[in-house]
Amino acid sequence: MQDAQKSARAKIRGFEAALPIALLRARASTAHKFKVHTDAVGLTQPQWRVIRALGAGEPLDVGTIATRCALLQPSVSRLLKSLHEKGLVETLSGPENRRRELALTPEGQRLFDRIAIISEAVYRDIEDAYGREDLEMLVRMLHRLREITDAMPPLPLVMPKLEETVE
Repeated sequence: MQDAQKSARAKIRGFEAALPIALLRARASTAHKFKVHTDAVGLTQPQWRVIRALGAGEPLDVGTIATRCALLQPSVSRLLKSLHEKGLVETLSGPENRRRELALTPEGQRLFDRIAIISEAVYRDIEDAYGREDLEMLVRMLHRLREITDAMPPLPLVMPKLEETVE
């Protein structure tokens, strides 16, 4: 192995310390605790996120749903089609009929209410194991991390000098 390759490998943080990997693993483990209950009612996790976003009763447009649910707008449009077909979501006329807004149907609201009770029980169990204050702090820290990284320009700010490698 060439010295430059050895040097580069030695400088990168270990795989287990990689922030994206740690976030993905924590997300997968946590989401799995909720997935069991959404699977039981025939919903995918993204479908549940859309229903959860609409669960407060406020009609939302596709862009707002996409942002709240961390989904791309084309994905939200596909999800909404399937939720329409299941009779869980309805389209309303938006302000001045410029854009369509979506809301839960009465059946969708009943499903939301049912899953929300189970979801809150899962949250309580996680809080009991992790600690309520620690969990609240973690959520605040994740919000802050997202705000900071969203505000940052493309990285790295200074591109390191890359050595040519000879094969």
